[in-house]
Amino acid sequence: MIIDRNSPIPQYFQLQTWLIEQIDQGVFRPDDKIPTEAEIKQMTGLARATIRQAIQNLVNMGYLTRKKRLGTFVLHPHADKSKRTIIGILLPDIRTGYAPVLARGAEDESSKNGHSLILCNTDDLYVKADFHVNRLIENNVSGVVFVPTAADDYKNHQIVEKLTIKNIPVVLADRIIKGENIDYVTTDNFNGAYKLTKYLIQNGHIRIAITLSDRFSTERDRLAGYIKAHEDHNISLDPEIIKIYSGPYAEKPYEQYARSLLKQKNRVTAIFAGYDRIAYVIYSVAEEMNISIPDDISLVGYDDLQPTCAHTISLTTMHQPIYEIGQESMKLVLNRIKGSIRKPQKIVLKSTLIERDSVFKVKYPDVSKAAEFVAEEL
Repeated sequence: MIIDRNSPIPQYFQLQTWLIEQIDQGVFRPDDKIPTEAEIKQMTGLARATIRQAIQNLVNMGYLTRKKRLGTFVLHPHADKSKRTIIGILLPDIRTGYAPVLARGAEDESSKNGHSLILCNTDDLYVKADFHVNRLIENNVSGVVFVPTAADDYKNHQIVEKLTIKNIPVVLADRIIKGENIDYVTTDNFNGAYKLTKYLIQNGHIRIAITLSDRFSTERDRLAGYIKAHEDHNISLDPEIIKIYSGPYAEKPYEQYARSLLKQKNRVTAIFAGYDRIAYVIYSVAEEMNISIPDDISLVGYDDLQPTCAHTISLTTMHQPIYEIGQESMKLVLNRIKGSIRKPQKIVLKSTLIERDSVFKVKYPDVSKAAEFVAEEL
């Protein structure tokens, strides 16, 4: 069977892999015409768009060539390889979150320099990242941009090691792997979270809940920044309002955390969502519970992404230069391929606090009590 519909591997990639195998095994020889889209559709049941995506990827990779009005043909091995560089990019999910923006930054930079990009969705799963890396190696990519998955550092290290032992340059984007001494591009998540928490404190909030994942370096750093801001302002931490999810993003756990925290709105005056997608979930749950943001409770996010819910929310957040992360990661990969850098490059971009309308200023009956928290300016 060509396509396994129960597999987590994208169907276009399964078809792409099958076609490569047919070429490598000599079923389709150089100058042979491969089956038409209609014939492949009949063989596999796949949608035309899925078939077209797989074929176009193989055209970009130098396996196939399209001839107007004639069809798609197999190229001779290594034909025109010297003129192209193919870069792989491993992302959590190209459909949502920050990944589309990061991918656009990387793609713009690669196409500007005349190179092709292969996008691979890992769904934050090690098993899918491992599968894609094996295929990228088989397809002789020249370099890889890798956003580490929700697996532990050891497993993410294994992904990197597969590439480095093949002398394929790899750059980590956004997230980093502890103990891995290779190129990366990220932002200062600790400092960003510290500033965001401090901003809430300066607006009189001393009961600040937080919810995020502990599976990624970015969010672990944000939690550390949140904790440090509390320590520096002599505010005790309450474990009951720190909600940690040990896994990749999923709406249901954060919906549960949101309901738990919003029920405590007399005890919690603000919620720090580990990133904007979580903030939008909290906002939706608040509407269901007839709780007003910011009148009843304040809310901040992290990333500065467009809302993914149907509601309008003017969210105070920490803007990350996500497009630039993709752009700078691609620049590093291309420089590695050229051999123009030697030592590992560790680029940390700055984030910016974006003040909107989701935070209210707490008014204490005893103004002197709050003065120590709100006296400083950002």
